[in-house]
Amino acid sequence: MNTAAPIATAILNVPMKSHPRKKRLRTRGARIVASAALPTSYGRFSIHGIEGPHKGEEAVAIRHGDLARAKAPLVRIHSQCLTGDVFTSQRCDCRAQLELSLKSIAKSKAGVVLYLPQEGRGIGLINKLKAYELQDAGLDTVEANRKLGFADDSRDYEFAADALKALGMKSVRLLSNNPDKVRQLEAAGVKVAERVPCRPRTTKHSAAYLKTKKNKMGHLLSDL
Repeated sequence: MNTAAPIATAILNVPMKSHPRKKRLRTRGARIVASAALPTSYGRFSIHGIEGPHKGEEAVAIRHGDLARAKAPLVRIHSQCLTGDVFTSQRCDCRAQLELSLKSIAKSKAGVVLYLPQEGRGIGLINKLKAYELQDAGLDTVEANRKLGFADDSRDYEFAADALKALGMKSVRLLSNNPDKVRQLEAAGVKVAERVPCRPRTTKHSAAYLKTKKNKMGHLLSDL
């Protein structure tokens, strides 16, 4: 018995609304707690563990070059995506963006990938899988988040800004297509000297996802 169509119809007929991003206390005092060498297939990096004063505030920085000598290092702030980064899912372009960023930073004089545990645009891994299920029934990524009671994008970059400052950076060239990320960083005291597009190849599987980010979330993807 095929129940996919009735389920999809029921879901699509449920009214949905956007939920505002939850406000967080201002983060202060991010610090580097561990550092080590990290040779990779893209080049030699160092890896740093960074923690903030509040529960759950942690990040990994993958650094290349001498940040102190770079006026505005090339930076990618990358939210964890287990399905894409590890399992090579093509539902999104997360792994492709991560690989492009590592390659670009390895070729630059200095830069950092700041890797944040913000799975599923901040809703967590299991909720992201629930959103996948809703997407398979016909919703897009924004509609699925709203159906589950979440904001379109729940991510907060105040701690990310403090982590960059802990690494000695106050001005960056940001690899991103997300204007909200630029706004949040600048509001938290990190100058974005340049926004550098982060556009790996679009696949047939990721095209709809990217169009939703462009049309509903304001991501700068003019080539779609």
